[in-house]
Parts: sequence; structure tokens; C-alpha cells
Amino acid sequence: MARALVTGSTSGLGLEFAWQLAGTGHDLVLVSRDEDRLRAVSEQIRDVHDVDVEVLAVDLSDRELLEKVAVRLTDPVDRVDLLVNNAGYGLRGGFLEVGIEDHEMQMDTLMKAVLVLSHAAARTMVQRRRGAILNVSSLAGYTTAGPYAASKSWVTVFTEALAMELKGTGVTATALLPGFVQTEFHERAAMTMDGLPRITWLKAPFVVEQALKDTAKGNVLSIPSVKYRTAGEFSRIAPRSMVRALTSPNWYHRMQQRAVLRSRRRASRRNLRAPWQREGE
Repeated sequence: MARALVTGSTSGLGLEFAWQLAGTGHDLVLVSRDEDRLRAVSEQIRDVHDVDVEVLAVDLSDRELLEKVAVRLTDPVDRVDLLVNNAGYGLRGGFLEVGIEDHEMQMDTLMKAVLVLSHAAARTMVQRRRGAILNVSSLAGYTTAGPYAASKSWVTVFTEALAMELKGTGVTATALLPGFVQTEFHERAAMTMDGLPRITWLKAPFVVEQALKDTAKGNVLSIPSVKYRTAGEFSRIAPRSMVRALTSPNWYHRMQQRAVLRSRRRASRRNLRAPWQREGE
């Protein structure tokens, strides 16, 4: 039976990856910082699916703890066939509003963990001439929306380079570049996304299903939905001055301002009357 290791597996896309992989008969190694939530998720999956579930309660920003996950990927007996580097989070505030220690911890999780775990997995998988690595990146990597976007740009380029290096070895590397997905990500970062049209959102089950299909095919880039593939290509070919103007770090504040203005316009068009008001007042 195949086995998958999923980081950030107790919420968002990581949790969806865990459930879908278990549903297709994969044994699991689930990695997360929250041990209580990790064990709860593992028990829920075991109750529904006949699969083996291991748990590793690890903060991936800690280099010593990260090494434990890397060592697990090199186990020659209980081997890992698919690595899903999913762990990640946003910070509350702009670059200058957040302490540098928080930025460093975020970069360790978003980039260093991907680097270390991909290295451990790829070297072991190449020896077996079989396996796959799926790194969760983002279309934000094509924008200029701050350090998070820059880290996702690195993940995409790194994965593309890794895929080329692995060509012909029987091992593949795929980068998932979703757009806005309905998960806990924005809530945890205290980002209210009310200004975004409903059509821009994707559902986590759809994103994960498409990502696993593209990984199985050996595709290097996985961008779910035509609208986001179009947006991605536009971002790649558009003049950088235009990209900076549209996606600079203050894009979120501009979006919130537009949401407030729309609400005010809608409210002004309504004929509102309080229950205690009389007719004609």
C-alpha cells in the first residue's frame, strides 16, 4: 500500500489532502504543530478508512525538529511514496508592521522546510526509482504582494528546477498554484476577504483532487480552473510595472475600501424604516 507524508495536515488544504489520500487507500504520515488536533484528525480518519496513520507533532520552523521529518522520509522499510509539502501560514500585518523574528519563522516554514524535506525525499525516492513530491505554492508567487508572495515564487521556481533534475529517474515534482481557496488560511491571518467576488473562490476538495491528478500525471505545474490558469499566464507575461501596480502589498487595503464603498452604495439604495417609525416619517 502506498504511503503519503503531508505537512500542515490538520487544517485547510493539508486536511483535505489527508482525507482524499486516505480515501484512495494511502497510509499516512501526518505532520503538524498542534499535537491534540493532529491526534484527533488521525483518529477520525482511522474510523472511516482502513489505513495506517502515523503522527509527527513538529514545528517545521525548528531545524532540529524538521530533521525528524526528514529522517522519516528516508526510512527504507516503511517508505514514503508521496511527499506533500503543504505547511504554511500568513502573518497579520505588512512587512514593517511585523517583527523580523516572525518573518524568519515564516520563511523557515515556507521555504527551508520545503528545501530540506524535498532533498531528503528526492534522494531516497531516486534510489527506488519511484515517488512523487507535491509542493503547495500559490499564484501569489506571480505577484508583488510581500514576503509571502516572494516565498511562493521561490517554491514554484524550486519545484520546476527539481522536476527537471529528476527527469528520467521515475520521480516527479509538482507545484500546486491555487488562487483563493475557502480554508482557514485568511481567517488565521486576520484577513477579511469580503471585497472579493464569489466567483474568485475555489473549494478545497476540487483543488486537492486536481492537484493529485496532475501529480499522478507527472505535470510540473498544477493550476486548478481555467480562470486561474488564465490569470497565471497574464501575470507571467504582463509588464512588471503593471503587476506591481495591481498586486503591491497594499492591495488588501484597497480591496477592503472597495468593499466598504459597495456596502454604502447598496445601503443608500434601500428604503429602510425602523420598526418604531410611523408611516410617512
